[in-house]
Amino acid sequence: MKLREMMTGKVIRIRPEEPVGVAARMLAQYNIGALPVCGYDGSLKGLVTDRDIVTRCLAAGRDPLKTQVSQVMTARVVTARPDMEADLAAHLMGREQIRRLPVVENGKLCGMVSLGDLAGREETAIDASDALSEISDNLSSR
Repeated sequence: MKLREMMTGKVIRIRPEEPVGVAARMLAQYNIGALPVCGYDGSLKGLVTDRDIVTRCLAAGRDPLKTQVSQVMTARVVTARPDMEADLAAHLMGREQIRRLPVVENGKLCGMVSLGDLAGREETAIDASDALSEISDNLSSR
């Protein structure tokens, strides 16, 4: 199964110049843990998570109303293409210790796949379980 068949296509996103406070409200409003950060052209610039906001903004004593998302986001983002096989995506997520995988085509964000998306399908549930085990094993060995 290809990622294009299972990815979430309508992805909530934020621009790099937005204040961190806006990102935090969006994460809460949509009950999500990560927002892709995209330029006006749809190109993926990074990813901002609730953890990024806490560790790089709040814990650092920055004002979330004055700090831009670009200052706290994770800029190095592992991505996939829509034609990637779901089992390969699950393996990639486990290896890279990530639970969300932005899907990019022609340099633009076109979707998002989470471990939950993979776990929710019979064809990829075992791959998702293996990826989560790999993530958990590496976290517990730290």
